[in-house]
Amino acid sequence: MAKLRLIGRFPRRGRGFWYGLAIEVIAPVLALTTRWRLRGRRHLPRRGGVLVASNHLSYADPIAVTLFGLTARRVPRFFAKADLWTVPVVRSVMSSGRHLPVHRGRSSALDAYRQAVASVRAGECVVVFPEGTFGDRADGWPSEGKTGLARMALTTGTPVVPVACWGTQHLLPVGRSLPRVVPRPTLHLAAGPPVDLSDLESDRPGAAQLREATDRIMAAITDLLAEVRDQPPPDA
Repeated sequence: MAKLRLIGRFPRRGRGFWYGLAIEVIAPVLALTTRWRLRGRRHLPRRGGVLVASNHLSYADPIAVTLFGLTARRVPRFFAKADLWTVPVVRSVMSSGRHLPVHRGRSSALDAYRQAVASVRAGECVVVFPEGTFGDRADGWPSEGKTGLARMALTTGTPVVPVACWGTQHLLPVGRSLPRVVPRPTLHLAAGPPVDLSDLESDRPGAAQLREATDRIMAAITDLLAEVRDQPPPDA
C-alpha cells in the first residue's frame, strides 16, 4: 500500500487556477499532519469518462478523494451544495475546478444530473457519494445508496470505480470545524476494479435495475472498506 506522493506528480492541466492553488496549499499541510495509505490507483483509468463512488464519513472526504485521484493522474469533479458558490474564495475554487452545483428542488437536481452526464461524456472524472450524506451508522459502515449514480452509469455506460475511504472521520469528525491532528490520523483510500453493470445498462433503466446497480456499487465499496479495516461488515 503506497504512501502519498505530493505536488510534483500531480496533474496540472484541467485544475483551473484557484482549484489548483487550493490543492497546492492543502496537500503539503495534510502530508505533514496525517499519514496516508493508498491502494488500487491502477483501477482509475488515466483518460476517459469515469464515475468514482465513495463512502462518506466526513467533510474531509472530498479533499482525501481529490488527492487520491490526483495521484492517479485524474482531476476529480464533485457535486456540491450551490451555497458554496456564494462564499468568497470558495466560490472561485468551485468554479475553477468545474465542480457541479446542486440547488434545492427537483428541477435543479435534474440540471446537476445533466451536467454530470455531460462531464463524463466529455471524458471527466466525476466523484459521487452514493449515500448522499454522511452514513448514519455509528459503526462507520456504509448506509444504503441512492440511485442517481446508478442512473448515470447505466444510461451512459460509464465505468464506476468503487473507493473506500477510512480515517477522515478521525481527522475531521462530523460536528467539528477544525481538524484533529493529535494523535496524527492515518487516512486510508482504496480503489477496486470497475463494478460490472453491463447486464443492466439501458437508455431507460427501471427501478429494479437502478436498485440492483446501486446495491452492487455499495457492496463493492463495503468489501473494500472491510479490507481496509481488516474486519468483516457486521451483516456479512
